[in-house]
Amino acid sequence: MTIKSDRWIQVMAREHGMIEPFVAEQVRGGIISYGLSSYGYDMRVADEFKVFTNVFNTLVDPKHFDPRSFVDVRGDYCDIPPNSFALARSVEYFRIPRNVLCIVLGKSTIARCGIIVNVTPLEPEWCGYVTIEISNTTPLPARIYANEGIAQVLFLESDEPPLVSYADKAGKYQNQTGVVPPRL
Repeated sequence: MTIKSDRWIQVMAREHGMIEPFVAEQVRGGIISYGLSSYGYDMRVADEFKVFTNVFNTLVDPKHFDPRSFVDVRGDYCDIPPNSFALARSVEYFRIPRNVLCIVLGKSTIARCGIIVNVTPLEPEWCGYVTIEISNTTPLPARIYANEGIAQVLFLESDEPPLVSYADKAGKYQNQTGVVPPRL
């Protein structure tokens, strides 16, 4: 399994729609960078967020998730309360090839502020907007800026396709749009 370069990512995005919209260079300068990098793609966070709240005193249970656990926020930024959590989505829509697995890592600028970004691997033949988990580990409010970089996607290509892809097993997060909470 090898990591794929900017050349491969660019061809796959332009000729096969792997990333839409696709930005073919690193965009920086007064913002948290996004776009194509040497061995990855820095995706952006969209302007819609679901921020955890305790207003309704619900239990966070992945088997019986209560949507009242969130407050919806839409705007140029989202302030995540201290020691709290938010869900967001990528600006980009991804179509992962059958013989590729993607690992997503939070950007260093965000991590150095005590904000942890978690995304599970993007499996072979998964398609959709990426749901992004953002944890504010600090005792202070933390601001996330919409339409700026949030995480880097690394593309790992296998020497053979899997027997069963995410699409084959009709994965529950296939073709997701918007910010998608836990499903069972």
